Amino acid sequence: MSKKTELAAFSRRAFLRSAATAGAAALAAPVFAQSAVDDLINAPRRGNWDDQFDAKASRSATAIVSNNPILGTGAVPNAQQAIYDYQAIVSNGGWPQVNAGGAKLQLGVSDAGVQSLRQRLMVSGDLSRTAGVSNAFDSYVDGAVKRFQARHGLPADGVIGEYTLKALNVPATTRLAQLNTNLIRLQTMSGDLGRRYVMVNIPAAYIEAVQDSRVALRHTAVVGRASRPTHILNSKIYEVILNPYWTAPRSIVEKDIVPLMRKDPTYLTRNNIRLFDGQGTEVAPESVDWNAAKAPNLMFRQDPGKINAMASTKINFHNPNNEYMHDTPQQGLFNKLMRFESSGCVRVQNVRDLISWILQETPGWPRQQIEKVINARVNTPIKLAEELPVYFVYISAWSASDRVVQFRDDIYGMDGAEELALQTTAGMEQPAGSFSPDEDVLPQ
Repeated sequence: MSKKTELAAFSRRAFLRSAATAGAAALAAPVFAQSAVDDLINAPRRGNWDDQFDAKASRSATAIVSNNPILGTGAVPNAQQAIYDYQAIVSNGGWPQVNAGGAKLQLGVSDAGVQSLRQRLMVSGDLSRTAGVSNAFDSYVDGAVKRFQARHGLPADGVIGEYTLKALNVPATTRLAQLNTNLIRLQTMSGDLGRRYVMVNIPAAYIEAVQDSRVALRHTAVVGRASRPTHILNSKIYEVILNPYWTAPRSIVEKDIVPLMRKDPTYLTRNNIRLFDGQGTEVAPESVDWNAAKAPNLMFRQDPGKINAMASTKINFHNPNNEYMHDTPQQGLFNKLMRFESSGCVRVQNVRDLISWILQETPGWPRQQIEKVINARVNTPIKLAEELPVYFVYISAWSASDRVVQFRDDIYGMDGAEELALQTTAGMEQPAGSFSPDEDVLPQ
């Protein structure tokens, strides 16, 4: 099979288009001979790496959690060790495809497809070899699946859904290539990053606050969609704004706000959006002709508060793209699997924890004072006593010192393999009549 044909066979687009027939195709696929699988699992070149892969703790998805940062001094040797481990897997034939054409594979099910699942999880070190091969989806398999899901940034529910199945069936050769690609990225970030820094990993859609080479905080994030990606950069955080104003860009004024005002003249008042002319004089909404051919040439500024598009906080760092990190009133976005929906800015879950950490070395801003100001709803810019390094990186495969290897979808198509790219869509969870807070946001 040519490489092009192999990529097409495993592409996520093809998988999603053929969901209705996936079961039949899986059943028709050739099944690994048991002796071949035994050879893979017991191959001498593997040594004891799968045991080091924390197989004993595989009954819990929390086994993949580590205080090792993605970047830093250990990142490159950890990735090199992962490459060696995956080279051993590839040289011994890779792992079998999982056949999930029968019953939905989850705890309590007995199905022939569980055999290939067990074999697949053993080869990657998620399931202990002592668990054996059978048709039973028992608690050991459940724990191993959850561990696999956690390593791939998927909900650790123990159920073989379409995305888990897709991740399971990415060939070992492709995963090895992904590790090699990311090793180069990690090598470019292997210098002195600073005693304290913030790292935003775009494909993982999460943030690390790192201090003295250890992860102090991790935060779930929402990053830019493929059509409007978050930019890779090295910069410094210079300011935190509590209770920020939000200024609507012209595109949103024309496409969203004006049509809403035609339907509901109270919209601006209800959303705490005020109008200002070029001299900074406030203009009453009722004095504007909302049915005019052109939108009014006014500034639309939303006051601080719970319904503000950036909610409680904005974190500014130097960059030419007018991107920043911020809070959001749409907290449900952080519970979604696909958190690639912004226009480039980064929304941060539990952002008050992060800004408390950022402001630790800026005198006068303990957590209690931060909360007091936020509750007062007063716009308050805070300059950091010392600018804090921040790194926006694109790392879709990495490993920690415990040899637990993690993979994420190649959301911007930068890894060079079609089957690694995210090809699903997830609708914006926005209330009717609302808008994206970082859609071409203008400077304050």
